[in-house]
Amino acid sequence: MQKPLVEGTPCIVKINVTPIIDVALVLVIILLVTAPILSVADLDIQLPTAHTRGAEDDVRISVTLGPQGELAIDDKLVGMDSMAAAIRRRLEDSGSDKTLVVVRADAAVTHGEIRALMHEIKSTGASRIAMATNQVGKSDQ
Repeated sequence: MQKPLVEGTPCIVKINVTPIIDVALVLVIILLVTAPILSVADLDIQLPTAHTRGAEDDVRISVTLGPQGELAIDDKLVGMDSMAAAIRRRLEDSGSDKTLVVVRADAAVTHGEIRALMHEIKSTGASRIAMATNQVGKSDQ
């Protein structure tokens, strides 16, 4: 213990926290710099290539589901009961197992309705099914 300057008065010792703060800030900076480097595994992999719209096959069937339950295959309105037969006919007419069935559904349609529609399409024998979406900033075509 330090000897008081004046007899009878207690000695108050202060700890200098500036070096502790400096070391903590340096550690935080090191962590911020090294964290992005450590977040990606260093594996030698080949990522799959994506096909753009221009590279897709011209053979496709468009199934459109409206907000009130209206259903159309390409440009023809159909009922839910005749939809499966119409898709089977179109798949047989195309003669290709690579025919893409594109489901276009209104944003107001529930997930359950879309799931039921896709299940019905899959039961027709379609092997390639895709969902159509709008890219941010682009209008529906």
